[in-house]
Formats: sequence, structure tokens, C-alpha cells
Amino acid sequence: MKAKKWTSVALAMAMTVPLATACGDNKPGAGDGGKTDGGEPQVSVNVNESGFPIVKEPVKMTFLAPSSSTPDWNDVLVFNEYKKMTNMDIEWQMISSDALKEKTNLMLAGGDYPDAFHSAGLSTKDLINYGGQGTFIPLNDLIEQYAPNFKKLLEEHPDIKRGLTMPDGNIYSFPRIFDPEFPSVMMGWKLWINKQFLDNLGMKEPETLDEFYEYLKAVKEQDPNGNGKADEIPLSTSGDTNLLHLFKGSFGLGNRGTMHPYVDMDPSANKLRFIPADDRFKEMLQYLNKLYQEELINQDLYTVKSEEIFARGSQGLFGAAIVTNPRTAYNQENFIGASILEGPHGDKLYSNYKASLVNIGAFVITDKNPDPAATVRWIDYFYGDEGSKLFFMGIPGKTYEEKADGTVDYNDLINNNPDGLTYTQAISKYMTWRTGGYPAIVKEQYFKGSEGQPDSIEATRKVDKYFPEEVWAPFNFTVEESEKMATLGADIENYVKEMQAKFIIGQASFDQWDKYIETLNKMGLDKYMQIYEDAYNRYNETK
Repeated sequence: MKAKKWTSVALAMAMTVPLATACGDNKPGAGDGGKTDGGEPQVSVNVNESGFPIVKEPVKMTFLAPSSSTPDWNDVLVFNEYKKMTNMDIEWQMISSDALKEKTNLMLAGGDYPDAFHSAGLSTKDLINYGGQGTFIPLNDLIEQYAPNFKKLLEEHPDIKRGLTMPDGNIYSFPRIFDPEFPSVMMGWKLWINKQFLDNLGMKEPETLDEFYEYLKAVKEQDPNGNGKADEIPLSTSGDTNLLHLFKGSFGLGNRGTMHPYVDMDPSANKLRFIPADDRFKEMLQYLNKLYQEELINQDLYTVKSEEIFARGSQGLFGAAIVTNPRTAYNQENFIGASILEGPHGDKLYSNYKASLVNIGAFVITDKNPDPAATVRWIDYFYGDEGSKLFFMGIPGKTYEEKADGTVDYNDLINNNPDGLTYTQAISKYMTWRTGGYPAIVKEQYFKGSEGQPDSIEATRKVDKYFPEEVWAPFNFTVEESEKMATLGADIENYVKEMQAKFIIGQASFDQWDKYIETLNKMGLDKYMQIYEDAYNRYNETK
């Protein structure tokens, strides 16, 4: 695998947050943002600096978490076990996922918020606003002293640290991190080809866009499933996000990964490029429009429900599919990961590649927390091997077994649940990671989701030499820039989304391309790009 170009810029941590005592005295206050007069950080006398339990005397705290398909976290196997290990009793305040954003905003605005937010999907803007107000405490000093696992990750992968550091120099959150040594999860939704259909059609695996088109056309016209019906769906997808991310690379676009879907680096000019205004983006849309017009893509891609996709996939109707894994998603064994499809200019790039830093606001500590040092130790565990194993696998002998070679796998409580629970239902009963947006590191050896399956790993190895050489983490905008991006930026991006859909399905003619570009310029594309340029420069210059 070609190594990522992790820029080795060292980030100096601002020493800004006092360490609170266990009883809550001298904790960071909302008025001063957790800053001292330059003295040494205060140490929490109740915290053991290493090992378990985390605290000498029991501590009780309230954390907010989303409720969805998982049970109440106040009685779930993983956190019950962790409570015994840490001597910390977490009262989980469960909020419906559907109402999470609204209720979180109301809590923060009204001052009635918990000691920490877990998996609440807080945005960069939230971190800047509430961090600047002192509601979310700065974590720089606490990470330095109480988070050895997380500190090591930041030292080894400076781009993660750069993406986490806000314009004021502070880190306010613990994110979800994809282990850079686990590329399958960073590939996200992959393109898969039906190997049985290829064999039945007597075709070789497509390696160019033109060959892929010919394969899809044969799937539509030549009945490769042999049932005498024209019921095959050549290419299945849902929405256009992954569709565009995957095909950008065949046109030399998206060369810095998916964290910035509209901006990458123009290699010919060595400057930032607004992808949706590039002529090659137009070429890509014309190719996708051809597939759509000839019914080689499911015609309901913008409206189809997941249940319908599952039903079609389970019937073996797909010639190709964009999905994490068709075996785990549709119970179909006959798919292989697609090769990189070479485009009209000779480009071969896997552009649907995520940064290691995702869900930046996965965990924050508020100024009401009685012991931030203990809380940092509590969350840091999930960024090391043992904590990752606990979070994703559960308890040895109960939910998983460890083999002689050191590998782990779920036992029959998960794989063949005696109560008839499905694989995902059983995982959700005993662990919480399927909620998503969690603060932890996703490591290949402990993650048994679709991306961690052997066929997904094999699909990854097939294309890994075509990954981007540099992948950008998030750029963090200032408060003023965030306000502009919330208006100007949102208007431009919404217009792009609207028009790219119209171009793909034919509601807009490509004769309107020049008018589309003109409209973008009138909307203030130059101002949008200047904001991006300033944020990119800070990203590169962060010390």
C-alpha cells in the first residue's frame, strides 16, 4: 500500500486548562475558558495516573448519549464492565437520535447540560462557539498528562492533531478515529462487481470506464441471472454521494480524499480547486448521465429506501453495487471488489477515501464536570488496544473468544444467538458501537463490521496502490468564517447538489453548463474559495 503523506508538522499544545479536583473545586469555569494565570495545572488528587481503578474514591457523573437501536446504556454489558474496572459510575442520559441535535442545542443554550457529551455529533462550529465560551473545556494539558493512548496517536499522526486543533489553539474534543493501518474502513462504500454475472457473460473484469459501461450494458441486455426476465439492475446505488466520490478518481478529481468533497488540489496549478466547477467534473457527470439515460443505474437512486435495496440485492439482481459489503448487506457471496477504473485521461485514483479523523465532536467535557482528569482517563482507554477490544468485542468468554494466534472473534452469543437475534441485533444488545459517531479508534483486529470482513480486506488490497498520496483532515474555520460558510457556503453547496442531480438524471442539459458556472460565480465562489484558502493555510501552518 502506498503510504499516506502524513505531514510531520509538530503541533505545540497550548497549556490552557487547570486540572480539577475530585470534589469539583477549582474546575474550569465558563467565564475564563479554563485558563489560569500561567501557573502549573492543578492535579486531581483522586485520580490514579495509570492502571485501574481510575479513581481512588467512587465518582458519579452524568453523560449524554443518543438512543437508537441499542438498549439503555445504563444497563449494557460493556459499560457495566467498565464501571467495575474504573470505579466511575456513569449515569447515561439517553436522548432520542431523532431529537438529539435539537435537544443538545437547547441544553447548551439554557445552561442545563451534563458533565460530558458522548456520541452527540457536535460540529466544529459547536466546538469553537462553546469552547470559546468556556462551556466545553480545553483538553490540551489533560491529554498531555492523562491520555497516553490518545497522545501517542496525535504524535504519530500530526494530521489528526491539526484537524482537532481549533483556531484558538485548543483541542476541545475526542473524535472517532479510523486507524491509518485499517484502510478498508477509510475506503467506505466500495464498488463491487458480480463475478457470477461476469462468468455467465464470458467477460473479463472491467478495468476502464468504457469496459465498465460495456459490462453494465451486457447485464441489462443478456439476462446473466438466467431467469428469462429482464430484471437485472446493472448498477445499484442510493443517492449520489458515494457514486460521485467513487467516480471522481477516474477523472483525476478528489485527490485529497472525501473530507472536503468540493475542494482538492489542482496538480497543474498547485492551488486549491473547486471540483464542481472543473471541466473534468462535467465529463464525469456526462458519463453518469449516459449510464442513467440507458437505465444502467437504478432509476430511483434519489428516492429508493434501504429496505427496497436489500430486497433487490437479496434476490441477486445486481450486476454491480456501491455498498460496504454485498455479502453482509444482501447475503450474496458472488461479488468481488472492483478494480480501479481508468478514465479518459489515463487517471486511476481511489478517490472515495476518508481521513483518519472523523466525527470530530464525538466526546466533549463540560465545565460542570466534577473531575475532568478522571474523565479524560475514562475516555482515553478506548484509544488503546485493550479499550478498543472491550468497546468493539465485549467481554472475553461472554461475547468473544481469543484464539491461540491472538486474533479474536465473536462467539455464538453474537454469531448464532440462542434467542434468535440477528448478528447486528445481538451486537447492539451487548455493545454500543453500532450507534455510530462514537469516541474510539477503529482497529482492524477488533472491528467485525462490514469493512473488517476478509472479503472487504481483499477488496482493499486490490486497489491500495491507487489511494491518494495525501488525505486532508478537516480544516477548522474561525467563528467569522463559520458564519459565512453557514450562509454563503451552504448556498453554493446546495446549488451544486441540486444541479449535479439534475445533470445526472437529465433534468438539466449540459448546454446549461456555462450558465451553471456563471451562477456559481455570481453566488460568491471567489469568496468561498478565499475562506477555504485561509483555512488551508492555517491547517498547514499550525504549530
